Amino acid sequence: MSEAKQKLIALEKEDLEVISALCQDAVLKVGNLKFLPKEKRFLIELRRFNWEKGEIEPERKLSVLHFERVNRVASQGIDPKSHDQVLSLLALIFEGTEAPAGHIDLVFAGDFTIRLFVDCIEAQLSDMDAAWAAQAAPKHPET
Repeated sequence: MSEAKQKLIALEKEDLEVISALCQDAVLKVGNLKFLPKEKRFLIELRRFNWEKGEIEPERKLSVLHFERVNRVASQGIDPKSHDQVLSLLALIFEGTEAPAGHIDLVFAGDFTIRLFVDCIEAQLSDMDAAWAAQAAPKHPET
C-alpha cells in the first residue's frame, strides 16, 4: 500500500480540474455529504481510486474533499434522506457567473448532480491514513 497522501488546494479553475481528475470514480454515500451553511462549507468523505498508482496495484483511499465560501447547495436526482445511497463521482466542473463567483457541479454517474453556488473557488482534497487494495481499476467506455 502507498504511503503518499495527497493534500491539494484549488483556488482556480485549473486547480479544480486537477482535483477532479484525482477524484474521478470516487465512491461515497449520500450520508457522507455535509453542508454547513453557517460556515459556508460543503464536506464530502469519499473513497477515491488512487489514480497515482494506476491499474498495476489498484487501491482506494479514504479522503475528504471540502469546499469553502459555499452560499447554497442544490441537487438533482439525489434524495438527501437516502443516507445509504451510493454515488460515483465523475467530475467537478466550475462555471463562472460574476467573477470570481460561480457554481461548481459535482457530476455523478446515473445523471445525479450537486451544484454548489460559491463566492469563488476554494476547495481542498486531503487523503486520510486509510488505504486498501481495490478489486480492479474503474473502466469507462471509450467514446
